[in-house]
Amino acid sequence: MSATGDGVSLSRLLRELADDTTRERVTVGDLLQALGDRAIGALLFIFAFPNILPVPPGTSAVLGAPLVFLAAQLTFGMRPWLPGIISRRSMSRLDFHGMVRRVAPWLERAEKMLRPRASVLTLPPLEYAVGLICLLLATVLVLPIPLGNMLPALSISLLALGLLERDGYAIVTGLVATMLSAVVVSGVIWGAIKGIIFMVTEVWG
Repeated sequence: MSATGDGVSLSRLLRELADDTTRERVTVGDLLQALGDRAIGALLFIFAFPNILPVPPGTSAVLGAPLVFLAAQLTFGMRPWLPGIISRRSMSRLDFHGMVRRVAPWLERAEKMLRPRASVLTLPPLEYAVGLICLLLATVLVLPIPLGNMLPALSISLLALGLLERDGYAIVTGLVATMLSAVVVSGVIWGAIKGIIFMVTEVWG
């Protein structure tokens, strides 16, 4: 199963967009149109994966907003759509090319390993449950939680690839990563709360 439904892999499609010298900028709307029927899964991966890599502060908040919209649409079985304020967002083709150059090798390796199996986990109604999990992860991703971005982003990326390739094994791996994310993020939040309580009691005690 390809990202576009016409036999073109996601990695190849991204490289073609990045190498298209007829455009100066690449918008989110361009990606939405190019990816076709598999846009939700593909865009979930595209917006989540960069958060696994070292990125400038605030990047997760920018990339997280489209993730929330897309995951919500997946949860309710809606067609992929993004509001104009998001779909008009763009980056220069050269910057997009640089991002694809970093992401594509990882994606190509994954595409070689993934294949349709245990596909019941990738079809409705379980597909909608995966969407709900992605929605919760995307919500965590946009929050300013120290060290709270990488594991949720990895989980969304695995779940998105599982949906794209109809690979239930990838879905299971993504669910394991989700549970690990929940443990780590809840630990970070609890640690932050304890730190705040300690500071308050020291100041007012």
